[in-house]
Amino acid sequence: MDIHKVLSILPHRYPFLLIDKVIEFEPDKRLLGLKNVTFNEPYFAGHFPVRPVMPGVLIVEAMAQATGLLAMESRPGEIGEKSLFYLVGIDKARFKQPVEPGDQLFVEVEVLQIRRGIWRFTGMACVDDKTVATANIMCTARDL
Repeated sequence: MDIHKVLSILPHRYPFLLIDKVIEFEPDKRLLGLKNVTFNEPYFAGHFPVRPVMPGVLIVEAMAQATGLLAMESRPGEIGEKSLFYLVGIDKARFKQPVEPGDQLFVEVEVLQIRRGIWRFTGMACVDDKTVATANIMCTARDL
């Protein structure tokens, strides 16, 4: 999926769209997305001026956006234009290494379980084949 497809699925827009492209997609199973981390991102001005670091909460948000792409593209009849896919829980979030301008952040999410409208995922973010963050994420769709 290129950026145009991503924009057609996710409701997020600049500066909060955190997935630039989808590299791999297996319906109802997994998705691998890419975020090019650039120096001109607005959060770098204050986090941190001396040594810019992508906030961990935004790395988790990138994972959550990847889960939305995975779910909405897997089941467009269930989760579509008349609903939003909401983040409802984060467990076991761990941050192992800073993400800096110039990095390519690869975000992989896998479906663990879908039960009664609650999707459970495991997520991992990597830079240069090194894991920088992991988390378990729960989401659900709600009608607008």
